[in-house]
Amino acid sequence: MFRVGLQRTAVRVTQLQTAFASKLVLCNTVHTTSFAATQATASKAATAAAAATGVFHVARPARTVELNDLRDNKGARKVKKRLGRGHGSGHGKTCGRGQKGQKARSGNSKPGPGFEGGQTPLSQVFPKRGFKNPFKRDLQPLNLDRIQHWINTGRLDASKPITLREIYQANVVRFKEGVILLGRDAHVLTTPITIEVTRASRQAIQRIEELGGKVVCVYHNRLALRALLHPEKFAVLPKSAHPTAAKLRRFYEDPEKRGFLAPGIKDAYKPVSFNFERVPNNISKPSAV
Repeated sequence: MFRVGLQRTAVRVTQLQTAFASKLVLCNTVHTTSFAATQATASKAATAAAAATGVFHVARPARTVELNDLRDNKGARKVKKRLGRGHGSGHGKTCGRGQKGQKARSGNSKPGPGFEGGQTPLSQVFPKRGFKNPFKRDLQPLNLDRIQHWINTGRLDASKPITLREIYQANVVRFKEGVILLGRDAHVLTTPITIEVTRASRQAIQRIEELGGKVVCVYHNRLALRALLHPEKFAVLPKSAHPTAAKLRRFYEDPEKRGFLAPGIKDAYKPVSFNFERVPNNISKPSAV
């Protein structure tokens, strides 16, 4: 009888606990629903008041952001790969490198291009001849027939000295280091011109001087050429540098090459594209459209 009484008491306690838990869940649900309804009602009321008064009010958030809520984006932090921590980790003993060989060694396991497994690479088998001149200037060719065509179409003014700036602006040729004047179809040129280029061939010089024109070879380093083509980028145009290499000095001092430093040309003609002194720039920058 005593055991039966204990069992009935335990069953009754269990029933009371279940009923209490059900009532607690119901209360929480009702409280949450009523809180959400209250928040929605307050939000609607605030919106209606703002619409009536014309003043916008921001409803207070139900939950604020705290420091303990901050997290990194997914994938922003990567777990370091721990090696040599036993077979159970999956990266023990050989640490995922397998047995011996080139790929199991420390250092760079990926050989570079040209590696042939240890034998002499093909690039070392055969000898080399010659060299690449680092001081070579890439001069773009410009022929006389092209100049006459640009004059006929009105894109070049033959009444003024034609410098590298006029050639660049008229888009006769595109160049980075200078222009060499050549004499292809020299008979096409019929207009006397005064032109300043980096270099000129004998045939081109002969044809231009036959027509009563003038050819002058002028030296420009990178800074001087940039100031000549884009003067709007300089507040003060820099002084143009003279050639420093002995080979270039001999070229621009040679009268046959029509160098601007030649004895007969230096005193008689002053190049337009060469700044002998620093000059304030009066050219304004083009306005953005």
